[in-house]
Amino acid sequence: MREVVSLVCSNCGNKNYYTTKNKKTGKKKIELNKFCPTCRKHTLHKEGK
Repeated sequence: MREVVSLVCSNCGNKNYYTTKNKKTGKKKIELNKFCPTCRKHTLHKEGK
């Protein structure tokens, strides 16, 4: 039921985090503010495949 997705930094494009989401209820892409070690600041991370 749950799908593994990667979170990609919107500034540098690195895959920094992995999380899961429910396939049936989670139709929208996940967007979270997380810390990017490459940029060394909190940036918007969007769901990637």
